[in-house]
Amino acid sequence: MQVSIEISLYPLAEETYKDQIWGFIDNLNATAGLRVVTNGMSTQVFGEYDLATSTVMAEIKKVHETLGAAVFVCKFIGGDRQFAEDRS
Repeated sequence: MQVSIEISLYPLAEETYKDQIWGFIDNLNATAGLRVVTNGMSTQVFGEYDLATSTVMAEIKKVHETLGAAVFVCKFIGGDRQFAEDRS
């Protein structure tokens, strides 16, 4: 089963917040089998359900262990939603 995950990371009170965000994204990109798309508002992760969810949760845990105060906003959608649907 495939999954699509949209993630926004908000480090709280960190001067190096951009480094923290890019480190999180780089770690996701380093995982073979995942497609990671980043834009100015969020990061989307597409891939096999178990691989994608376990990788995302492990990376969230790392951020909380190293940063402490960080907020994640996530959407998990069953299936591969990386391409826009036709309106018809």
